[in-house]
Amino acid sequence: MWLRRAFYGWLFPAALILPLWLFIGWGVFSAGGWAFLWVVLIAIPSVLVGQAVLALLVRARQSAREARAVSWWDVLGFTVWHCLTISLAFFAEVWWLPVMLLTVCVGLGLFWLEIWQLMREARRRLSSAASAAGGSSPRRGGPGDVFVITETDPTKP
Repeated sequence: MWLRRAFYGWLFPAALILPLWLFIGWGVFSAGGWAFLWVVLIAIPSVLVGQAVLALLVRARQSAREARAVSWWDVLGFTVWHCLTISLAFFAEVWWLPVMLLTVCVGLGLFWLEIWQLMREARRRLSSAASAAGGSSPRRGGPGDVFVITETDPTKP
């Protein structure tokens, strides 16, 4: 549980630390001018916004807020995405492009994982709230059902 809670606390700081690491990696590993443009114009904004959106999607789930912990799927997804993002800052020309493409794909997959978890939890909570309120969703007529509707005159007792 401590690992899941640590990831929960890491989500928002990661939105600042990961882009900063990309900038530091550019300087330390002498990546060049084109890499600098990529870091400043594309990488930093996309990692910052992407991580913030993912963190908000995690925090939107009531189960994550109550336990103050992410799910194991979140731990797996964020570990892979953060490791790939960190590796991009080394700017090794041999493997940089495939890793960058993989990082983008994993980030998009993580986004859809968060949406799926949020919708699954919301659907479960709505169905349990409907059953607790006295029944399930309104029933619709089937092929053999007959509904009788009677009118009453409000002026007659």
